[in-house]
Amino acid sequence: MFAHERQLKITALLEQRRQAGVISLQRELGVSAATLRRDLAHLQRMGKLVRTHGGVLHTAFHSGEPAFERKARAATKAKARLAKLALGLVPSGATVFVDAGTTTLELGRLLLERDDLTIFTNSLPLLNVRRAGKAALISVGGEMREISRALVGSLALDWLSHLRFDLVFIGASALDATDGASTTELLEAAIKREVIARARRAILLADHTKWTQRAPISFATWRAFTDFVTDQMPAPAICAALKRDGVKLHAVAQSASA
Repeated sequence: MFAHERQLKITALLEQRRQAGVISLQRELGVSAATLRRDLAHLQRMGKLVRTHGGVLHTAFHSGEPAFERKARAATKAKARLAKLALGLVPSGATVFVDAGTTTLELGRLLLERDDLTIFTNSLPLLNVRRAGKAALISVGGEMREISRALVGSLALDWLSHLRFDLVFIGASALDATDGASTTELLEAAIKREVIARARRAILLADHTKWTQRAPISFATWRAFTDFVTDQMPAPAICAALKRDGVKLHAVAQSASA
């Protein structure tokens, strides 16, 4: 069976089932693990599926990842407020990493207007922003995920192994009071973990809708973050948990009333 035929069969199976395990796909297609990995990587780049640990999801699956354009249209006012609040956390002369994602992209646009920063990112949309300021903007390189426009993979991780950041701004697909932040794909989770480990200050940006979302891959507990920037005050129990774990809360509603 040719590669194109296998890939058509994989997408057809996902149309029927919405999810599939790697082992079952390998058995049904009669191919090696390496061949299947190449097929799944290609389909992921084309935005045809979402890879998870041990399997794949159809892009319309309820716990999968919506396309970048759809996410960009969601909660736009909240994202703008978050970005404005987060901007005030960035001191002059800082070296900053901006994660891929639509919420962090809004912050990235504001950071690019400054001339006193060095900005690293794996966000292709941020790299393509028409720049008005003089901030230094540096790509970490890597392979692009079509669905999120993020640069990921071994090349990006290799770049990061040589870098240190004053601040990193991280997005998430979903939040959980106990487990922390999660995302939909292993390669992006690896990037998030690496930049958090290389930062003096790790700042999570996420609006209130992320509490109701589900994503399969946890990439950081609350203790991994120094700050959490959000658009609404969380429930009292969550605020208490953040305080216990040493996470400084910055809420737009709180800031507006202060």
